[in-house]
Amino acid sequence: MDASPTPDPRRFAPTTGLPGLDAVLCGVAPGDNIVWQIQSLDDYRALVLPYAAAARSQQRRLIYFRFAAHPALITDGDGVEIHHPRPEDGFDAFVDQVHSVIEAAGPETLYIFDCLSDLADAWQSDRMLGNFFRLTCPRLFDLDTVTYFGVLRNRHAHAGMDTITDTTQYLLDVFRCRDRLYIKPIKVQHRSAAVMNLIHAWEEGDCFPPVADSGTVAEILAGSGWPGLEDEYIRSHWQQLFDAARTVSALRAAGAPDTAAEAQWFCRLARLLFPEEEGLQRLIARYLTLDDLLAVRARMIGIGTIGGKAAGMLLARAVVRRDAPALFGRLEAHDSFYVGTEVFDTFFVHNGLWWVRRRQRDPEGFLQGLDGEEGAHSRILKGRFPAATVRQFEAMLDYFGEWPFIVRSSSRLEDRYGNAFAGQYDSVFCVNQGTREQRLADLLDAVRQVYASTLSEQALRYRQRRGLLHEHEQMALLIMRVSGTAGRRYFHPHAAGVGLSVNPYPWNPRIDMKAGVVRLVAGLGTRAVDRADDDYTRLIALNAPELRPETRFGEIARHAQRRMDTLDLQRNEVISGLFAELVKGQDDFPVELFTTREAHDRPAFLTFDGLIARTDFAADLRMLLGALHAAYAHPVEIEFALNFVPDGS
Repeated sequence: MDASPTPDPRRFAPTTGLPGLDAVLCGVAPGDNIVWQIQSLDDYRALVLPYAAAARSQQRRLIYFRFAAHPALITDGDGVEIHHPRPEDGFDAFVDQVHSVIEAAGPETLYIFDCLSDLADAWQSDRMLGNFFRLTCPRLFDLDTVTYFGVLRNRHAHAGMDTITDTTQYLLDVFRCRDRLYIKPIKVQHRSAAVMNLIHAWEEGDCFPPVADSGTVAEILAGSGWPGLEDEYIRSHWQQLFDAARTVSALRAAGAPDTAAEAQWFCRLARLLFPEEEGLQRLIARYLTLDDLLAVRARMIGIGTIGGKAAGMLLARAVVRRDAPALFGRLEAHDSFYVGTEVFDTFFVHNGLWWVRRRQRDPEGFLQGLDGEEGAHSRILKGRFPAATVRQFEAMLDYFGEWPFIVRSSSRLEDRYGNAFAGQYDSVFCVNQGTREQRLADLLDAVRQVYASTLSEQALRYRQRRGLLHEHEQMALLIMRVSGTAGRRYFHPHAAGVGLSVNPYPWNPRIDMKAGVVRLVAGLGTRAVDRADDDYTRLIALNAPELRPETRFGEIARHAQRRMDTLDLQRNEVISGLFAELVKGQDDFPVELFTTREAHDRPAFLTFDGLIARTDFAADLRMLLGALHAAYAHPVEIEFALNFVPDGS
């Protein structure tokens, strides 16, 4: 009597557990990732069970990642090792949780994942689902594992499914018709193409013959849930959410508001768009409306949160709108754009930089691998963006025309509620002159530069000193129109500066620290923000604006600003030059308000004395900073630009 040979656990011979299916696929090889497109969980489970049984009979280590809300595919009693990563902890944490298990398990391990569609639901993003697969599938391949993934068919936008299709070795459709399962290979990498697009029936004896008659094929596919020729228009999770919120908002416009539904949608969207710090979320709930949030979404490139700086700008305007309405009418309308954090994450994933950035969270080696031709900085500056993202950038450029704008960092950690992160990341002016192609190239370079600044030594050391290295930093962007007057070579606001609601420089007993202080310059505010070493700014105590730290006229003249930053539209760059030369011929520039002469025949120099004495500038800034301080319940710092319109206001 012949005895069946005992399986040799040392020999890795992967199988689906279904010999007929193995034959259709020309065998399963170490490194294969197999994605099943399903209509129901039961269909996925039907394929998982024989795969798990084969693993048990071969005495192979089988790991099941259990994270979805759906019922379990298999149980502990099936000889499986179950791990529970948490999608609700966020994308970065989930990736870490899964990959720590994969690295510990090592080569030739078998894996089963819950239906991946639940990840898109948890993160409200099809693209982030694709990003997870792009990070995970290659590592499983490198370790010679075999892995089963399930994903619901016709559920996900192309931003997610295209990445999965491009990355996996196997993609197979699973159909059910008349209580029978059918398999249709869509992608079989490095295998015979003969099985491609043939439908195979799962018959008794685990045979999978091809379906040959047209009637059966038509019946199977007609009932498959095919989305039809509108496949290109599968709505992403975000699109579906915001469409539903717009429907609720429209009820108010129609005179039939649903207040409860508005509140529910506001809370949900606020958590998607803004950092989740409770202090910030309380202010957002107090000052913003559902329509405000919908307006943000309408001007977003990509999805994700818009970061701390953008949130602060929107919130500050909303505070002034409600608590200082007389001032709100004097603010320029803003038409900024927001680049969501998902664009940042996707950029790092698709350019092979995710794990480089992940290493910068290690306190022992966070400065390694940054510089050099193959260092992180160089690779970021050469990185590419998805075509869909580039199209959105192009649409924004068409909106701005050739008007200058600035690409500003707006990260998760930056400008936190109650916490400054000032000056650690770059902001880049785009003078925005030239052909559309050149302007697009300049914009993409600016975005890359801001992204690269997240891995600068300065920023990383700052995070280390404050115990923030371990936190996942995400960079959103705030893209703002530069304030100023068009029609001449040099482009800049009349003045700009930084305002603090509490004055840390009380150089005179008359100064009330709680009244605030302003650091003011002519032209772009870069000299007030970055504190240029080659020049001076005007310091204005808002309760006593006529006071100066200097007491004698000679000292005042010596400490006056002489150089000004501006955008040179001819040279398409930011320049610095002498104030007197740059404003020469600018008829709209308020020279009389900004400058002072010691005598009629002596040269004028910048003091801003006329601005202080003859306008409401100081009173307005004091009111504005006071309103923000009261709303935030702690000191605030703002950046601002100042222009005089033709009527002198």
